[in-house]
Amino acid sequence: MNTKNQDIFFKTSDWYQSLADHTFPTSFVKLNSTELDALAAGEIAGGPADEVQQRLKLPMSSFPGNCFVFVDTAAPTDTERFEGKRGAVYSPASAWRFLCESEKVRNAVKAGESDHICIRPFRRMSQPREFRLFIKDGHLKAMSQYWLVRHFRRLEGRKKDFWEKAVKLVEKISWLLPSSTIVMDVYFTSAGEILILDFNPWGDPTNPLMLKTWDQDWNETPGIRLIPPPEKVGGDINVSF
Repeated sequence: MNTKNQDIFFKTSDWYQSLADHTFPTSFVKLNSTELDALAAGEIAGGPADEVQQRLKLPMSSFPGNCFVFVDTAAPTDTERFEGKRGAVYSPASAWRFLCESEKVRNAVKAGESDHICIRPFRRMSQPREFRLFIKDGHLKAMSQYWLVRHFRRLEGRKKDFWEKAVKLVEKISWLLPSSTIVMDVYFTSAGEILILDFNPWGDPTNPLMLKTWDQDWNETPGIRLIPPPEKVGGDINVSF
């Protein structure tokens, strides 16, 4: 059955304390109402912007190198900065500007879904190792390739291993999840460790990716879904225009 969960969201600042050992180290800066209004309006400069940038200095300096900044329920993946540099920022000024330029971030703040800036060490992640996990009643039911840009041949030989590791992780942490029925985005490190990236509500508007639709029998276990390799066409082919 298809369900809509437009009013459900899972804030990183809420679930991090229970699952910190299964995700990237993260620091948080809480915003007051004036600062939230400034971020929602995309105000790059001014009193509130200056105050937040001052408070960002210490948590950002605690991580070596560049950082990745986002808010509780939205990452600025819709910005030129993310397209060009995958979101890496070095200074509090660029971090604040990056957030203000993101429509996704501004909308999350306007909707009251986010009141923290979250800071993580920057890591250039490999797209083939990002997955979306579909967890129903505390059990992993399905798993989809996250970036649907193309078929990744290297995934075919590792999909059984990825699935088995994901099943074990869900069994281990099911009692810590924000909800027993939930969608979890993860990243497999090169060493095979699974790191939690984000949580999303079950059903619309969360994208089911390779599962294609929420209208299916979730008593079944679809397993891992990948973009299939391109088909080769053989035989005599006549094409006319």
